[in-house]
Amino acid sequence: MSRRASLTLFRTGLHPCSYLPERQAATLFVDPGASMDPDLYDRLLRQGFRRSGEHVYRPDCPACARCISARIPVGDFRPRRSQRRAWKALDGQLQLLERSPRYDPEHFDLYRRYLDARHPHGNMAGSGPESYRSFLTASWSDTLFMEVRREGRLLAVAVTDRTPTALSSVYTFFDPDAAALSPGVLCVLLQIRKAIAQGKDWLYLGYWVPGCKQMEYKMDYRPLELWLDRRWHRFERSQTPPIP
Repeated sequence: MSRRASLTLFRTGLHPCSYLPERQAATLFVDPGASMDPDLYDRLLRQGFRRSGEHVYRPDCPACARCISARIPVGDFRPRRSQRRAWKALDGQLQLLERSPRYDPEHFDLYRRYLDARHPHGNMAGSGPESYRSFLTASWSDTLFMEVRREGRLLAVAVTDRTPTALSSVYTFFDPDAAALSPGVLCVLLQIRKAIAQGKDWLYLGYWVPGCKQMEYKMDYRPLELWLDRRWHRFERSQTPPIP
């Protein structure tokens, strides 16, 4: 029996949706006792799953299908004018460093300031070092913390998983006082560049959720592939994806 065939999945009961508060959600989890590694995770990413900490999951809501896995085919990516402008404005001024997935007080301080400014009432607000670590890292994953600095100042951290065929964006947090520099855009562009340099096929962005403003930015990266009806569909810049 293949590892894929032997995986056990567990479905949660209904709970309030964190993206669309008026809706009820349910989540499909891979057995936490399964022997996970980057190769298996790569295959699960291709089926619409992603991870939060050690747990690999996929939304499985009975009356909603708006959490749609999204990925960029990095070899075909063409930046928009605004993305080129954001990069050009800081070209040559940025220091890019790769750090191991460990607790760093400077990173944690930036994370807390980001949450306080962007998600003050979210379920991660007020989190401590242990919940921060358990959310962003996993013992089985090949994870790096991509730092973006300008003149030594830490602007952003893009937590990124590496698999045989892809990079997967776990979470990005940045200095809220530097929002005018578009650090979120810069991080996605950096991840795309790194994926290309490493010969990867895709950058996974997590879920696009129509109706959730925080997830709308994913439509700005084209071409974009979306996991719809259990297969990947490609959308060019001129195409509008259907809303389930």
